[in-house]
Amino acid sequence: MRSAVLHATKVLIIDNRDIPQPSIGEVLVKVMACGICGTDVHIYEGDKGAADNPLPIVLGHEFSGVVEAVGDEVTGVTKGTRVCIDPNVLCGHCYYCLSGIGHFCENMIGIGTTMDGGFSQYCVVPGRAVYPIGDDTSFVEGAMAEPLACCLHGMDMCKVDAGDTVAIIGGGLIGLLMVQLAKLRGAARVVLIEPVDGKREMGKKLGADLCIDPINEDVSVVLKRADVFRINTVIECVGKTSTIQQALEIAGKKSVVMLFGLTKPDETISVLPFELFRKEIEIKSSFINPYTIGRAVALIDQKKIDVTSMLAECIPLERLEEILSSEELRTRGKYIII
Repeated sequence: MRSAVLHATKVLIIDNRDIPQPSIGEVLVKVMACGICGTDVHIYEGDKGAADNPLPIVLGHEFSGVVEAVGDEVTGVTKGTRVCIDPNVLCGHCYYCLSGIGHFCENMIGIGTTMDGGFSQYCVVPGRAVYPIGDDTSFVEGAMAEPLACCLHGMDMCKVDAGDTVAIIGGGLIGLLMVQLAKLRGAARVVLIEPVDGKREMGKKLGADLCIDPINEDVSVVLKRADVFRINTVIECVGKTSTIQQALEIAGKKSVVMLFGLTKPDETISVLPFELFRKEIEIKSSFINPYTIGRAVALIDQKKIDVTSMLAECIPLERLEEILSSEELRTRGKYIII
């Protein structure tokens, strides 16, 4: 089978490997679609993702496929079942798992981050990591269950109420998922701040009430002109220090600022504590996708969330490194390996 193996920083080689066989409690999945995530880019560039990454490794944690073989003691799926993957496998017995915050599991297995993942024709995963997807759900849609699950966790923490005003900074896949989730939560106004014309247009189609170009427009002036009096929640989906600063600046009084975008590990921001005090801003961050993958699959299966309109292109495995190494290409949207 063909597998894209990261051997060192920015050294990705398409290798031919034997197809693995599932052991007790494991499932062999024939991978049909795998999304390229910002975390994959961070790891490719030598930065730490959500966990330590042993090399060599096959990246890819947003994927779906068909069950090819099932090991002993696996229930709920059989050969031929169409599935997506929850890449974060918890031990179930450490302090954090027993405290109901298992996404901080001390022994977590990360499919595509700590063990081989979906940038391969086949992948062995623990049986409890697979979730069946609907017959009318495409494999590309199924691969988007993981990023949607992460967004659900972040949105849960924002506690958006019906009638709120929500601002989202960044109109990539994550930002556009957040636009839709904010609308489902009952937000009366959703503001999307995004410099790329096409992404702003897509934001409007997916529910954004006001789209602002932060390069050619003064965000504060546009907000005032549109009578946006108070922003209850700001969700930063870019992962840059400049946009984090912007999030804090436009946040209203008694608001939540969600730092969802992933910065480089050593980056810092300057914060004026007096401004946090004066506006009583609550700063939050969101780590992976605890207990939300089932909800994500349900939203996708029931067509409540559009997870494909923001995709740039479906590409073969051989083009993976081209996308990982090109920020210019990635600005066009989400890429899926098929």
